[in-house]
Amino acid sequence: MALLVRLKAVTELRGKGDRLAKAAFRGLSFYTRVLENCEGEARFDETFRWPIATNIDGNEMLEIQVFNYSKVFTNRLIGTFRMVLQKVVEEGQLEVTDTLIDDNNSAIRTSVSIEIRYQALDGTVGAWNDGEFLESPNSQLDGRGPFETDSLLPGQRQGPAVSPGKSNPSLQSAERHFRRSEEDDMYYHSEDELLGEADTLSQGSLNTRAGKGVFSVMKLGKIRPPKEDSHRKQDEPAVLETEDLDRKAMRLGGGLDPDTISLASVTAVTTNVSNKRSKPDIKMEPSAGRPMDYQVSITVIEARQLVGLNMDPVVCVEVGEEKKYTSMKESTNCPYYNEYFVFDFHVPPDVMFDKIIKLSVIHSKNLLRSGTLVGSFKMDVGTVYTQPEHQFYHKWAILSDPEDITAGLKGYLKCDIAVVGKGDNIKTPHKANETDEDDIEGNLLLPDGVPPERQWARFYIKIYRAEGLPRMNTSLMANVKKALIGENKDLVDPYVQVLFAGQKGKTSVQKSSYEPLWNEQIVCTEMFPPLCKRLKVQIRDSDKVNDMAIGTHFIDLRKISNEGDKGFLPTFGPAWVNMYGSTRNYTLMDEHQDLNEGLGEGVSFRARLLLSLAVEILDTSNPEITSSTEVQVEQTMPVADNCTGKMEEFFLFGAFLEATMIDRKIGDKPINFEVTIGNYGNQLDGPARPSLRRKRDGGDGEEEDTELLQHSSEDEADDAGELVSVSCTPPMKPLITDRNYFHLPYFEKKPCIYIKSWWQDQRRRLYNANIMDKIADKLEEGLNDVHEMIKTEKPHPERRLRGVLEELSSGCFRFVTLANKDQSLSARTRLDRERLKSCMRELENMGQQAKTLRSQVKKNTMRDKLKLVQNFLQKLRFLADEPQHSIPDVFIWMMSNGKRIAYARIPSKDILYSIVDEETGKDCAKVKTVFLRLPGKRGFGPAGWTVQAKMEIYLWLGLNKQRKDFLSGLPCGFEEKKASRGLGLQAFPPISLLYTKKQVFQLRAHMYQARSLFAADSSGLSDPFARVFFITQGQCTEVLNETLCPTWDQMLVFDNVELYGEAHEMRDDPPIIVIEVYDQDTVGKADFMGRTFAKPVVKMSDEPYAPPRFPPQLEYYQIYRGNSTAGDLLAAFELLQIGPAGKSDLPPIDGPTDTEQGPILPVPLGIRPVLSKYRVEILFWGLRDLKRVNLAQVDRPRVDIECAGKGVQSALIQNYKKNPNFSTLVKWFEVDLPENELLHPPLNIRVVDCRAFGRYTLVGSHAVSSLRRFIHRPLDKKAQQWNTAAKLLRGSLALANGGLYCHPPGEIVISMEPEVPIKKMETMVKLEANSDAVVKVDVSEEEKEKKRKKKKGGGDEAEEEEPDESMLDWWSKYFASIETMKEQLRKQEAAAAEAEEKEELEIAEGSKAQAKAKEKAKVPKEDKKKKQQQPPEAPEKKSKQKIDELKVYNKELEAEFDNFEDWLHTFSLFRGKIGDNDDTATEEERVVGRFKGSMCVYKVPLPEDLTKEASYDPNFGMFQGIPSNDPINVLVRVYVVRATDLHPADINGKADPYVSIKLGKTDIKDKENYISKQLNPIFGKSFDIEATFPMESMLTVAVFDWDLVGSDDLIGETKIDLENRYYSKHRATCGISQTYSVHGYNAWRDPAKPTQILSRLCKEGKADGPHYGPSGRVKVANRVFTGPTELEDENGQKKQTEEHLALAALRHWEEIPRVGCRLVPEHVETRPLLNPDKPGIEQGRLEMWVDMFPMDMPAPGPAIDISPRKPKRYELRVIIWNTDEVILEDDDFFTGEKSSDIFVRGWLKGQQEDKQDTDVHYHSLTGEGNFNWRYIFPFDYLMAEEKIVMSKKESMFSWDETEYKIPARLTLQVWDADHFSADDFLGAIELDLNRFPRGAKTAKQCSMEMVTNEGDLPLVSIFKQKRVKGWWPFVARNENDELELTGKVEAELHLLTAEEAEKSPAGLARNEPDPLEKPNRPDTSFIWFLNPLKSIKYLICTRYKWLIVKIVLALLLLAMVGLFLYSMPGYMVKKLLGA
Repeated sequence: MALLVRLKAVTELRGKGDRLAKAAFRGLSFYTRVLENCEGEARFDETFRWPIATNIDGNEMLEIQVFNYSKVFTNRLIGTFRMVLQKVVEEGQLEVTDTLIDDNNSAIRTSVSIEIRYQALDGTVGAWNDGEFLESPNSQLDGRGPFETDSLLPGQRQGPAVSPGKSNPSLQSAERHFRRSEEDDMYYHSEDELLGEADTLSQGSLNTRAGKGVFSVMKLGKIRPPKEDSHRKQDEPAVLETEDLDRKAMRLGGGLDPDTISLASVTAVTTNVSNKRSKPDIKMEPSAGRPMDYQVSITVIEARQLVGLNMDPVVCVEVGEEKKYTSMKESTNCPYYNEYFVFDFHVPPDVMFDKIIKLSVIHSKNLLRSGTLVGSFKMDVGTVYTQPEHQFYHKWAILSDPEDITAGLKGYLKCDIAVVGKGDNIKTPHKANETDEDDIEGNLLLPDGVPPERQWARFYIKIYRAEGLPRMNTSLMANVKKALIGENKDLVDPYVQVLFAGQKGKTSVQKSSYEPLWNEQIVCTEMFPPLCKRLKVQIRDSDKVNDMAIGTHFIDLRKISNEGDKGFLPTFGPAWVNMYGSTRNYTLMDEHQDLNEGLGEGVSFRARLLLSLAVEILDTSNPEITSSTEVQVEQTMPVADNCTGKMEEFFLFGAFLEATMIDRKIGDKPINFEVTIGNYGNQLDGPARPSLRRKRDGGDGEEEDTELLQHSSEDEADDAGELVSVSCTPPMKPLITDRNYFHLPYFEKKPCIYIKSWWQDQRRRLYNANIMDKIADKLEEGLNDVHEMIKTEKPHPERRLRGVLEELSSGCFRFVTLANKDQSLSARTRLDRERLKSCMRELENMGQQAKTLRSQVKKNTMRDKLKLVQNFLQKLRFLADEPQHSIPDVFIWMMSNGKRIAYARIPSKDILYSIVDEETGKDCAKVKTVFLRLPGKRGFGPAGWTVQAKMEIYLWLGLNKQRKDFLSGLPCGFEEKKASRGLGLQAFPPISLLYTKKQVFQLRAHMYQARSLFAADSSGLSDPFARVFFITQGQCTEVLNETLCPTWDQMLVFDNVELYGEAHEMRDDPPIIVIEVYDQDTVGKADFMGRTFAKPVVKMSDEPYAPPRFPPQLEYYQIYRGNSTAGDLLAAFELLQIGPAGKSDLPPIDGPTDTEQGPILPVPLGIRPVLSKYRVEILFWGLRDLKRVNLAQVDRPRVDIECAGKGVQSALIQNYKKNPNFSTLVKWFEVDLPENELLHPPLNIRVVDCRAFGRYTLVGSHAVSSLRRFIHRPLDKKAQQWNTAAKLLRGSLALANGGLYCHPPGEIVISMEPEVPIKKMETMVKLEANSDAVVKVDVSEEEKEKKRKKKKGGGDEAEEEEPDESMLDWWSKYFASIETMKEQLRKQEAAAAEAEEKEELEIAEGSKAQAKAKEKAKVPKEDKKKKQQQPPEAPEKKSKQKIDELKVYNKELEAEFDNFEDWLHTFSLFRGKIGDNDDTATEEERVVGRFKGSMCVYKVPLPEDLTKEASYDPNFGMFQGIPSNDPINVLVRVYVVRATDLHPADINGKADPYVSIKLGKTDIKDKENYISKQLNPIFGKSFDIEATFPMESMLTVAVFDWDLVGSDDLIGETKIDLENRYYSKHRATCGISQTYSVHGYNAWRDPAKPTQILSRLCKEGKADGPHYGPSGRVKVANRVFTGPTELEDENGQKKQTEEHLALAALRHWEEIPRVGCRLVPEHVETRPLLNPDKPGIEQGRLEMWVDMFPMDMPAPGPAIDISPRKPKRYELRVIIWNTDEVILEDDDFFTGEKSSDIFVRGWLKGQQEDKQDTDVHYHSLTGEGNFNWRYIFPFDYLMAEEKIVMSKKESMFSWDETEYKIPARLTLQVWDADHFSADDFLGAIELDLNRFPRGAKTAKQCSMEMVTNEGDLPLVSIFKQKRVKGWWPFVARNENDELELTGKVEAELHLLTAEEAEKSPAGLARNEPDPLEKPNRPDTSFIWFLNPLKSIKYLICTRYKWLIVKIVLALLLLAMVGLFLYSMPGYMVKKLLGA
């Protein structure tokens, strides 16, 4: 399987230099190390190994190149050696010495000698005999250095190494040296050359030794020559500080671009684990399976194009099992609902995301009948949750009918769907007037990438068989049966159930079978691609009472398909899936039953199931297709036995090296461990006979089966010396470690287990996953490094990121070469082939992108690139997850007294062995620290956080035939103990290991301090102490009372720590230390607070205790509690070997300081941080909202501040109720703090209440964990001016190169002069000596307004609709602002999308150009205020109204202005325990009050310039110029605009909201003005409240739901801290408008005019100004602003004013140097409403703003009127003149002729409310009807929202009317009247009054296109046209669901306002006044029973005239003949006789 090349030496080199060689074969290159200062000969002596997948062809080449190595420049090639491998292939082994050739292919003197060995795939040539590899076991001792081992070491990890050799001590140590030296040799490489990439990086060998946080390893230059003295371990980390690096770079004359340097790993201690140990997993608790709160909110807006005639649609919304219905809309195909539904759930995430959301439209549902389904749409909750913002907004769902899949779509339903988990906040787009006509096709409710045309598909899930099922019934009955009849039954009756997209299918039940055979397929029909991500397959046990799940498996469709253009349909198997769940022993009530349902992590193997899945897209046009989507179950063909792979024998070996920290609750009964893989090894409740062991070779031999059965007993070996499994360690009694834990005495004797098992050989799947996992792990580690560096502000994180990208790209390319093997395996399923292709594509692509990204990483692009790399990580993790299982996971169970206690689950891929190193599992042949945990629900919460046991375990899993190396990774120095009887065969694995070597160490744990710990006591503090565990010893620090930030400053010494194994291994791989933090309780057991791990720095006895490794530095370790972080520990750990001389060699311990608890050793000087003196100044402002303590109110509080043992107390507040502010504002104390800011201890704020008799009670506390934001850094004079100038020009303006600070600062002019509106505005910036830099700002709105008016006066009437001042109100301004906001959001999105696209293009093309798009994306979002600065758009946009705007923030105002903490900070005070469950105590509930104040920390001598300032007041220290904190009276004016998306509070899914406002003692409930049944109410109210700060400063605005009976429910509330706003420098008292005017809708609200505000700001900030100059200029500091100087009052009089100028300065106040900051503009803020009962989930949003006016200033004017706009009354008159071409529906009773009795029906608001019918035009034969009939529709209309407003009672029981807003749509329908049966509907048209097609002039021109192609036709609005007449088509759908023309109508629409209608009234129908003339109808249209004669005349005369004439004539003739015959005889007689 491999080609090995050993490069011995290169001889006859010329000159002297550093040499390097490179060997390449099949595109994979390896580099040697650099040999320094070689003269004639370079002895490399290195072995390279190429794993190969296909046999080597004799023509392939091996190439070796030799270079002169240069640290800085490109390496120079000396010569090349190429060799054809034909001879190697034939002989398998070859030694060659040959000369090199140069670039010109001519031979040179230099020659190379190599040895080549080749082992073919089939193992034919060159057997691997051990002697060949390990020529002399003591090869190290023959006088050569460690690198000259004269043999081919398979263990040298050079490139992809083979498995390390046998556990031969000397060899191991050679290998160690090798690895170590490899790390000391690093290469710098230039852009074009990948040097040392494959070997150093792919190995992960660049882990920092001993993990200092320095950049231990840099890929730049050689750091130190490898020292060849074999006793010295060269392992001091390669410390190269970046500063040296940069200096070096400069010295080299800039030959090195700092933007190309990459760094290898700088990982911190916790993650630094070297070769023989795996990383421990810190997070303990399984997160899956715990219930959480979710809320699904769905708004059904409207439906369109529903298929069917004249329907009454209802929408049913179904989430999971819950259903809700909308109201019914009558007789319409496009109903408008706008109804909001909310579903609340409390379930685990997995259950939640599998729930199906189903939207169905049902026709004519009522109380008696369920209605018929029109169409439905379904998707799972998970799909919605994975959307950006977890929502679909305003999207159209395509409805289809599942009963009839051949039919097309059944209509569209527009809806919003959002899924919110706890803590998610959803950004809803702004709900304003949605006028934009929807493009349905462009806004479909589908995730990105799903095609709009989804087809139907069949999903075939084939279930073949299962094996290894557990017992599911009690054995009681079975035993009775067995006794009676003698038959032995399997105790399980399994069947398989498949759930997919809400459909459920079941196979048949196989009675009594542990190995059932089904061979059935379940067929589901669903749209493709489906919007449901997971398919659930469950084996269940059929039972008479209730069926139980045996095991569950989820198939994620995203993992078994690929939607790309080279993608594939979902496909799976046939493959086995393993199912895990509860333990296998059957109990009647299984407490872990949830695990079998697929919730949480399974704790035991349950069964494996063979299944496959295929998808077929249906051709729905095919007539044979069955059209229903019922699930079908059919028989299917069985698969061949070998289809899932060849049966192979696997061997699992495990050695238990340590079992400590065993929870003492378990009791001291003997403890043993059991290891199982599948059912193998499970002795307690193991394989139900017959055994799971499948026939070994997949054959069917009967004898073999029985033979297997006989030998399956656990303890005998069969004849061939076949080994049997030993899966349990021998039971042992535990020994006591300390109060909490036991340990097992595994000292020198370590028990082992081994298990043989048979599985299908599908290792390739796991290998590929392992390679990807390793790439991902490395990437994750690298990213953590980068984040850590950014966090701790280490220099050059971008270099590390480059290193990470380099590793990533080489890893990806390595995957492509490795995964390309094994193409020919028979058992590969289609999914295997397709996945391999797509993974290779993805990784190749990723490698390219990483390479390109690497070159783009610069300091400034770092953050963005980091995000992209995070995406790579997610993608890798996704790809690495293999959907088709092979070998089941390994479980380790701890058993005490035969009971299972705790378990660990280890994925089999992690311990799987491969010859190729990258494919090996990350924990294979390594010692892994495993923490056992409790199974199932028991592991949730605090119980799951206590460690049940800590294991050091070594595992190896591989093919039995590859077993040779299974002990290679164990720590050396052991002897194997074999089983007692083994026929003398050495093949037996040992049953225990006996360690002969033992090292003695002393561990010193320097526990300095911890911060931000968990609050474990009810006081909100803890009494923390730390327990340190190492091997079998444990020690505690002292307990520090009442703190969350303990500084223990204590050294714990562990003496005589015994470690087994080789000394040098200890140095690299010390065991980990576990540190647990507990809270000491006076009564009962200490509470667990968190845990962290550390690795000690190891010093061997022969190493000096000297820098750079010693003394170790303090490091931060993250403390975890379950899955959440719970603080940090600052500590250092060192492990010192006690040499032969005993402890005298160790560094001395400073003498103990005696305290009451006994000697406590402090942390020694070299390790504790360097301190210097700091002064901490505290600003004490006041206390707020203090809650009661033990039912007593707080009366005399005081604040104590403490930091690092020093502190200060505030003044006592004498009466908290009267004044909660402090009398003394500033106090300070001095304290010694570490120089390194990252090590600063936290500062603790504690509030106590002083009671009588000198008692104190703690009210609450707060720990400021980081003082960094409060550190005062004196400003650099030069930098300061430069900064402000640069700041001014941020955003769009570019800086000229002139330096601002070289000259006196220039003036900067900001102009507000009118510009020519159409010319694009240019921005000029000149920055020269004293020039004025003029920044032109586009004209102010007012001026434009005036200009326009002038223009109008000039008779230019081009502009339609100029807004009339009197027409405009506050709402106009509001809606205009929202439009602007939306416009800007759209632009931003477009810009961002464009930037992203550009970036992706760049990455794809590998272009080196810097992303210009970046700048685009960074356009400042908040430039809304500078709306005037945007150039006016091209002239055609003129008609857009010019209205002054305000700023609409779609979040809280404080979020925009940094919580208004510019100088006054708010610290929440906490008390009470932190809740453990997500559900109990939230952060909010623990808050007992707030402390307001601030702090400032600085090094002691105060900067000079500050103290020398004129107004410096020493009492205030750093807090100069702060206002006084005496009580102050303020008028607070609260404006509440509206609420959106309120949570329904009533049963009907609506609410009746009203506003309630509370401030101090004032409580306003606006109950009488509640708004009925509305979830988006417009309140439009303002409230004035007088308040006194600081007593009343917290404003609560709540929305309640009004209830007729009972108390009103709170929907949600929001709290605003008014005090911080009031005192903020951002001036949040009253927002500054865009323009200044004294009247109209935009009148100035603030009692202070702009000029007054400006002069006050200048005075307070000590800024020079304002100086008003001539011609509209004002100068503030060094800025000049220009603007208009005239003002127009109500009467149109102009007068001079400076207000505009002042306002211009205020709007740009942030640009004023030193004092400038953004001032709050006139605004509306959007605040989320929260309900304490549902913490963290938004209950709606409230739009509002607050103005505050001090009472000692002039009173403000009246509040602005923002009451909701009243709808305007209109009257729509519709005259139906004629119809034509109406289809004829009736057959004539007599004649069978077609005719219709036509009438037209119309309505505007709804069929129930105001439908009107014309009279009937009877018996129309041509479809023509004449009516001359007038409808009159009065309605109320809101122009701004384009909605009709109507009020009606919802039902007869409603208390009051509900207001509805519906779109203005006129519906006209044509009907055929029937007398006895229901009228027939013929067709309809719906006209949107705002935009409908203009009517055709004549009936001929009127066609169906007017309805179908609305987009292409000119649309008119009745509100603009007022009168429209024309022909419109009637349409309806025929049987095939196609639209057809069913008639035409001539109508006239006339719109009048209520006043006009009153002036010119008109009658309904044809009545007075203004009657219409009667229609001239043909005589056929009448009613026969009113005028029967006429009807007879018509019926007979018209049609049968001639017939009647003929009949009459014939009758006459007959009569004549009759008479003749009658009278003839008489006459004859007369004649004859009497004549």
